Amino acid sequence: MKTKIIQKATSLFLKLGFKSVTMDDIADELAISKKTIYIHFKNKTALVKQCTFSILDRITNGIDKICSLDKNPIDELFEIKKFIMDELRNEESSPQYQLEKYYPEISKSLRQNQFDVMMKCTKRNIVRGIAMGLYRKNLDPEFIARVYFVGITGIRDQNLFPNQQFSTTYIADEYLEYHLRGIVTPQGLLSLNRFIKENQTDDE
Repeated sequence: MKTKIIQKATSLFLKLGFKSVTMDDIADELAISKKTIYIHFKNKTALVKQCTFSILDRITNGIDKICSLDKNPIDELFEIKKFIMDELRNEESSPQYQLEKYYPEISKSLRQNQFDVMMKCTKRNIVRGIAMGLYRKNLDPEFIARVYFVGITGIRDQNLFPNQQFSTTYIADEYLEYHLRGIVTPQGLLSLNRFIKENQTDDE
């Protein structure tokens, strides 16, 4: 039952927001009593924490699987972006904003874990890209990885990129292309343009 509660709560939190969803909502969706939820979680904060880190674990495992394939580093970043977008496809209400506002301690802990995961993945990607001649040799992997993290988390700020003006998919696509164009070599640019062209063809 605990797993079912986490799965349903996570789905609702992503769709409606961490503040918006009540324990009653979760109980109603599962057709159980609220007391049953409290058997497994002492309060909503405990449930929110469990759900946010279950999302992170799922995404981290998915990223690790993609990285283990040792794909072309440019293709790898696009694959990771697509995977994350698919995982968060029901995110309609800026749950990140609500998490930061109403559960700041959980948000802070989650951000640190996100940072650790992204730094490991991005630095490895950059080092491989440099070795393969796709990224510029003079790049500092540590610096670029940190800049990328700042950007990838910053574009989720709805005060800067409101939903009404920028869709989540548009922002993710544009930012990744922006990032790559700043670090690729001429050879890497050919690979990037090829991927974009193939992707556009698939969409059409």
